[in-house]
Amino acid sequence: MSQWSEAATLTQQKHPDLVDDDSSGAFSGFESDEEQDKNNIELELEKAVFGDKVGFHERLKYHGTVENGLVGSVAHRVTVGKNVEGETQDNLRDIADADLFILDSGPSVKPPLLSRSDDDADANTDESEAVWHDSDDDRIVVSLQANLRLRKLRVYEDEDLINGRQYTKRLRRQFERLNPVPLWVVQSRAKKSPDNNRNKNTKALSDSESDSASEGEISADSGELSAPPLAKLLQQPGALLSSETDISKGKRKLRPEVIDIQRTKDIGVAQPSAITSLEFHPSHPLLISSGPASTISMHHVSPHPPNPNPLLTSLHINSTPLSTTVFQPPTGSRILFAGRRRYFHSWDLSTGRIDKISRLYGRQSEQKSMERFKMSSCGRWMGLVGSRRKGGGLINVLDARTSQWIAEVRVESNGGVADFEWWGDGEGLTVIGKGGEAVEWDGRQRMIVGRWVDEGAVGTTVVAMGGRGSGARDLGGDRWVAVGSSSGVVNVYDRKNWGSGKVPPRPRPSRAFDQLTTATSHLAFSPDGQLIVMASRWKRDALRLVHLPSCTVYRNWPTSSTPLGQITALAISPGSDLLAVANEQGKIRLWEIRA
Repeated sequence: MSQWSEAATLTQQKHPDLVDDDSSGAFSGFESDEEQDKNNIELELEKAVFGDKVGFHERLKYHGTVENGLVGSVAHRVTVGKNVEGETQDNLRDIADADLFILDSGPSVKPPLLSRSDDDADANTDESEAVWHDSDDDRIVVSLQANLRLRKLRVYEDEDLINGRQYTKRLRRQFERLNPVPLWVVQSRAKKSPDNNRNKNTKALSDSESDSASEGEISADSGELSAPPLAKLLQQPGALLSSETDISKGKRKLRPEVIDIQRTKDIGVAQPSAITSLEFHPSHPLLISSGPASTISMHHVSPHPPNPNPLLTSLHINSTPLSTTVFQPPTGSRILFAGRRRYFHSWDLSTGRIDKISRLYGRQSEQKSMERFKMSSCGRWMGLVGSRRKGGGLINVLDARTSQWIAEVRVESNGGVADFEWWGDGEGLTVIGKGGEAVEWDGRQRMIVGRWVDEGAVGTTVVAMGGRGSGARDLGGDRWVAVGSSSGVVNVYDRKNWGSGKVPPRPRPSRAFDQLTTATSHLAFSPDGQLIVMASRWKRDALRLVHLPSCTVYRNWPTSSTPLGQITALAISPGSDLLAVANEQGKIRLWEIRA
């Protein structure tokens, strides 16, 4: 106990503040749980480590933000006072909220920016004043040299840093270069401010005139451009008949074996079902398509940006899966369409009226379905494949204007009619049965003028004719006739030496093509007679092109990577420069035939 007493005595002599006044000499901290007041040493230690309120407020007055790169100081706006007695005086009540805070927006020293270029200044004067500007655009710095994709935005080669506002303007300018201003936008701006925008509209009109030539032909008589193009055409009778559009790019001669063909933008988006019918308008750049979805879609064929091949209109027929949809030649002012029903419809584009033809008087038993029909090139006649197969097959010929029955054409063939095709002049037709027997029927004489049999026919499926003007006049002037079969073989016959009463009963084909290995479902001649397209829907990518008159198959197209799919319909434009192919996925691919 004597040692503890000596230690207590020494501690009391050195640090009297740490020892209680109690005469016992023991530490009071061990004897009481009450909180003791802090002595001077503890207060000095806390002040050195944590600081105190007085020092904090004093330093806050002179605390700037230069070392942090900030602009402004709270002490410049706010004065915080203190009371010696410990009561803080609050002078913040009358100060605006915006003055109580600062925004840490990064370094006050910005990277050096390039001066505004001349073309940016011109663009800034041309465009209207913006309603709102983002202040962050002035602080953004974009390097044109670091990103390879942005180098096209440079005005000169050594240009590198630009701010966000200049970057936005140059992106807009690059977009307008790639996508010219549409004609309807130019004319709309001209109506609003003809004096201020006269020079600008004239320049944009000249730039987009070549790209929108076909669009201008369609909307030439459409009046107000704010209305849908087809709606105006329907409101003005004869708008589609005003003048023929020069779709063809001039007579050109295709080379054999190698063809120059390029894919363009697809026609619209994928439709909900397969497309079974596809046809170009005879004089305007229009394309109609239909299928089991009971919807007819009409597109403007214009594969130029910014809106390639737009959809003009569509027509839905309830509970009528469509099989055939055609323009009525030669003007294309009406659309005829039918499905597997006892009726068909007629859509008059000049008036917008849709008529339903529900029966053929006296022929109801022979015509139970009107899904398969074709229009003559003159537009006066309509041929319907009959339903009766007893004694062969038949074709009912109607007057296209009145829908009255005119005549019937019968062919003696097992299994009925496989297909038929109108002559080039529209005054007769060729009917072929599934057994390969074919007849030539002259509508002027209302009689059959020739019979012949397809060589090696095994289940004939389709027939097509082409080369108008270079064949026998007695048989419509078509030089070529192609016959497809279920084996995939396509026979091509030269009718140049044929004539009324001189049709050989068993002609020899000029060439038999066996490139297709499944049944031939589609045959089409180009209007200029230099090309045959043959395809099969029973196998993917089963399509071939044949050159005429050499009768050679093109070897460079299609390739293994050509996206054809299972082909359900195809069409060639009146100018013989566009090929449209539809597939079971509801997609329409478009190719341009150049040479």
